[in-house]
Amino acid sequence: MSNDSNRRPIAARASGWARSVSAALARSSVTPNQISVLSIVFAALGAWLLWRATPWALVGVAVCIQLRLVCNLLDGMVAMEGGKKTPTGALYNEFPDRIADSLLIVALGHACGAPWLGWLGALAAALTAYVRLAGGSLGLPQDFRGPMAKQHRMAVLTLACLLGAAELVFAQTQWALRMAAWVIAVGALLTCITRSRAIATALHTRDGA
Repeated sequence: MSNDSNRRPIAARASGWARSVSAALARSSVTPNQISVLSIVFAALGAWLLWRATPWALVGVAVCIQLRLVCNLLDGMVAMEGGKKTPTGALYNEFPDRIADSLLIVALGHACGAPWLGWLGALAAALTAYVRLAGGSLGLPQDFRGPMAKQHRMAVLTLACLLGAAELVFAQTQWALRMAAWVIAVGALLTCITRSRAIATALHTRDGA
């Protein structure tokens, strides 16, 4: 995993349950990289459930998203606080996230009847990470700002799935899912812009231009 200045700020990292679980995992034979890969498994299950798009399936998607985020939280804690950091940790910190995002967001587009919107959202989500890493490659702290960073995208999708489940039961429509697809795609594109502008400003400040 990367150093503290390049870690996503997560409030839950200081919670008692997260510390307890990460400490237990650190004492086990489980590696941070295995936890990172497990996040893909939960995302793939969530994507499959999204394709089904029944009320109970959508509730299952919300659960899978939260489990994916728990993996994203614990892999870093086990690596850094648990002393199990590996040379390939930085790769496992990034690549599974891109795969998990794409699986869920593409499935969202298909579930709401707009596959192109899902693919656009997945591309925009990947670009937010590219911009963040580009700033890091230029010697700047990685910028995790939104308005539609990973945790925001997953919060929108979780809420949309729960609302969508109720919507299917009472109205047999999918407006919640379609609105979420739009919010994620447009918000991720805006995030690319805000991060790019922040990087440009930081470079001008650093170099005295």
